[in-house]
Amino acid sequence: MQLYDKDLLSVQEVRELIEKAKQAQQELSCKSQAEVDLIVKSIAKAGVRNAQRLAKMAQEETGFGIVADKTIKNIFASRGVYERIKTMRTIGEISRDEDAKIYSIAVPMGVIAGLIPSTNPTSTTLYKAEIAIKAGNAIVFSPHPNAQKSILETVKVIRQAVSEAGGNENLVSCITIPTMQSTEVLMRHPDTSLILATGGAGMVRTAYSSGTPAIGVGPGNGPAYIERTADVQKAVKMILDSKTFDNGTICASEQSVITDTDMKDTVKSEMERQGAYFLTQEQSAQLSKFILRADGTMNPMIVGRSVQVIADLAGLQIPETARVIVAEENGVGRGHPYSNEKLAPILAFYTEDNYEKVCERCREILHYEGAGHTFSIHTNDQQMVDYFSKRIPASRILVNTPSALGGIGGTTRLMPALTLGCGAIGGSATSDNVGPMNLLNLRHVAYGVKEIEDIRRDSVQVDADSDEITSVQIDAIVQKIIERLRAM
Repeated sequence: MQLYDKDLLSVQEVRELIEKAKQAQQELSCKSQAEVDLIVKSIAKAGVRNAQRLAKMAQEETGFGIVADKTIKNIFASRGVYERIKTMRTIGEISRDEDAKIYSIAVPMGVIAGLIPSTNPTSTTLYKAEIAIKAGNAIVFSPHPNAQKSILETVKVIRQAVSEAGGNENLVSCITIPTMQSTEVLMRHPDTSLILATGGAGMVRTAYSSGTPAIGVGPGNGPAYIERTADVQKAVKMILDSKTFDNGTICASEQSVITDTDMKDTVKSEMERQGAYFLTQEQSAQLSKFILRADGTMNPMIVGRSVQVIADLAGLQIPETARVIVAEENGVGRGHPYSNEKLAPILAFYTEDNYEKVCERCREILHYEGAGHTFSIHTNDQQMVDYFSKRIPASRILVNTPSALGGIGGTTRLMPALTLGCGAIGGSATSDNVGPMNLLNLRHVAYGVKEIEDIRRDSVQVDADSDEITSVQIDAIVQKIIERLRAM
């Protein structure tokens, strides 16, 4: 009975939060671009001020990651996102084409449902609040239960920042009694205009099946190719720095390293020199049983944990100096758990005879898991970049950069984001790094530039010097053929 009461309370809370959010959004819709930008700037400043405190809360609550790295992510999600979006025109008329006689007006979605994961709880909350309000929306968060306290504290910080900038604090709110029922009501509520879903595959699928428009993301399982023209030392440094950042909790981080067979010894030696520990065959088999759960999903006990914690959990003896665990792999799919996404400092290591076979292996990995997400390549040959970018089923092709930070726009000029679309191939509504422009509609105002007589004249006009025929003539020919067939 107690659980039943909790469900009722959570559902009622969601309804009240949405009602308040809708009112706050209507108030926001009357504000100017400058007034909206002031609110977003206030959130960014508050995020930076509280970055370390919120990072510590998130790490202590979830056990995932590293406080220093989570602090960086909070600053990135606050100031980094703000610096990119601060000059965007997102309120009222945002573009005009005098020649075409068309102008476009930004129309906010309304109330957005924001699903927050436990891997990047505080940074994702800061980021989503900024882009939602920048686009003229209110947002109601559904927190992951395992990160509820840190997410609620982040929302508290944001609400105060909104109020200080002259906004209605109900532009940002969060469920305090998280249940499956409350999240479902949030997603299906008639006043919820859009779902911005970051989390597990099951939750994202639920968002897409809710009947409410949704932007969701698929799993990341990005391979990293060290091509023969690469600076191997630099490439390995980038990969290991990336994979160890916040203990691998960013979905764009490398999940496997792949190189040409004749490069194997060079790459492996450099990886070991920089702190990678290659498992023996027996150790690899032992850890493989621990990576996935019985249903084939990632074991949450390894997520965001250090090498030594993972080793202890799996009963392995690994040197204290090891930064990353590496398992040599020769297959993809069921029975090859290292070919899956591993949000931890664990890498698969593949070799293939040539770049064509490398490409096929990377395609196989991504089609198994991670389609549409991220692929990275380390090379000094532009032809290799062109070859892979035309064939790899990923929305982000990252060149000579750490994949984790490159994918989210930290070390690249991609839109700074913690929600990375995977496109149609990955079951997502967008392939973008999601930003404010993904959270608004455009109303196009178009003036007439032709009369119907102009259309008719253009459609029957035949160029005397051309053998081409018009659509009107084609229609006439088709009509004659039909008449002859009927007469037979």
